[in-house]
Amino acid sequence: MTLLENRPADLTDPLVVHEPGPADGPWWRDAVIYQVYPRSFADGNGDGIGDLPGITARLDHLAALGVDAVWLSPFYRSPQADAGYDVADYRDVDPLFGTLEDFDALLSRAHELGLRVVVDLVPNHTSDDHVWFQEALRTPPGSPERARYLFRDGRGEHGELPPNNWQSIFGGDAWTRLTPEKHGVDDGQWYLHLFDTRQPDLDWTNPEVRAEFEDVLRFWLDRGVDGFRVDVAHGMVKAEGLPDWDGHVAMIDGAEGEGAADGEPTGVGNQGPMFDQDGVHEIYRTWRAVLDEYDGDRMLVAEAWVEPLSRLARYVRPDEMHQAFNFAFLATGWDAPALRKVVAASYAVNDSVGAPTTWVLSNHDVVRHASRLGLTDPSSRPNGIAAEDEQPDEELGLRRARAATLLLLGLPGSAYLYQGEELGLPEHTALPAEVREDPAFFRTNGVERGRDGCRVPLPWQADAPGFGYSPTGDTWLPQPASWAAYAADVQDGVPGSTLELYRAALRLRRSERLGTGGAAWEPAYADAPEVIAVRNGSVLVVANLGSVPVALPEGAEVLLASGLPGDAEVGTELPGDTTAWLRVR
Repeated sequence: MTLLENRPADLTDPLVVHEPGPADGPWWRDAVIYQVYPRSFADGNGDGIGDLPGITARLDHLAALGVDAVWLSPFYRSPQADAGYDVADYRDVDPLFGTLEDFDALLSRAHELGLRVVVDLVPNHTSDDHVWFQEALRTPPGSPERARYLFRDGRGEHGELPPNNWQSIFGGDAWTRLTPEKHGVDDGQWYLHLFDTRQPDLDWTNPEVRAEFEDVLRFWLDRGVDGFRVDVAHGMVKAEGLPDWDGHVAMIDGAEGEGAADGEPTGVGNQGPMFDQDGVHEIYRTWRAVLDEYDGDRMLVAEAWVEPLSRLARYVRPDEMHQAFNFAFLATGWDAPALRKVVAASYAVNDSVGAPTTWVLSNHDVVRHASRLGLTDPSSRPNGIAAEDEQPDEELGLRRARAATLLLLGLPGSAYLYQGEELGLPEHTALPAEVREDPAFFRTNGVERGRDGCRVPLPWQADAPGFGYSPTGDTWLPQPASWAAYAADVQDGVPGSTLELYRAALRLRRSERLGTGGAAWEPAYADAPEVIAVRNGSVLVVANLGSVPVALPEGAEVLLASGLPGDAEVGTELPGDTTAWLRVR
């Protein structure tokens, strides 16, 4: 397969896959946004759990890194059954993380540093501790309080069977029956929870639900937030009648090979009557109108695991969301022909609706890419890794991760980074079962290892207790001893370190305006199957995903290369598993 075979057929220049964007567009079109997972970023009070004051104290690190914005995973009041994605109060901060005043201080300091702040919104479900669900338990079937959720009578002679056969993404049935022992209720109805039993799904056909979330948006917009990451953005609306479905929805792996009738790569996608229903788009048009009332180019980004890519592009039409994570890119792994296909198709569908393509490699729900890319199959997507599983090749994984990051940051569009990837952190692959907290681990009896391995607290200082994450040294999950070599302080100012590679890449990306540039395949590499070569303005991004060195253009100036510290400088050839940014004449 050659580069030319992957070109979109409708472009005038056969090598061009994306025209340059507006140089003065809104900030989110080319922003690099850093995800902070609050409980694992920095602990300010010493209880072993990260918090808002801890984040505020470390914002200088993000400003020095060179990102444009910070996305905060949930910090709202919650019983923490799913690490805060079970929200009990959308308008308050959980005491675990601080107070509303602490949030205001964080927001103010971020804005002082030139960082925008995006917060997480979880609209598919609430916590069972939410006042609405507690009211539903105190009222009879058919009440307005129950109508906010998806309560149904069971099937079978005595209603003893679930209303349908849907399964939870975390494993097991997606329905729980009310009982006097657990809920203080004896009417025997069932409620839907696509995730944990403590995360009941809301009924988005209910106008009261819609009005409530518009008010929640305004609450945080009035405080000054710059946008929202929308959790399970492809959920919320379910097919009418809640029909049975015999498929299976997993955390991160969709049904590859399905739904690609238009010839696009499938990547990943959550299938079934509970996802990607057309009704979600009406909700986002309403939300977009709310955000448009505010100045400052406030934005929405969709966490939507849908396929094919043309379905994903529907979420970022001009009157809906602004960005949607490109999970097809994340899931493709270390496969040059497949990645070229994803890149070309992503630009084709997003450009058709005037939206940026939003690149991502890691987040709080997937194995860190420094470990995924070190597996025997570097395109696999395990749901966590345990000590008894195949262990990644740490050096190879880091080499490929650095190369993948330079490829990602060299592409036009927006990009997301996950906390710790700028340090080259691998997954913690040896967490014992007794310390794990992910409900997916327990609901599948450990078959799915879960997401705890990518959520371990960050190492800031190599020689400090808890690697400087907490003033007491306490950490809510144990850190591997090997992380001393990845600590921020031992990488700061060290040429070739992963931290300095990220800083250099973000400086160059900004100065060369790569985020708003164009993308064209470099014809010199049309017959090199393991190479991805993209011209972006005055920069040529060349990624060699193979093991054999490839020649670089004669006279090319190497601006930046991804090789590990100690590697020989890139000269006339580009080694395998390496990306370089070049200036060519």
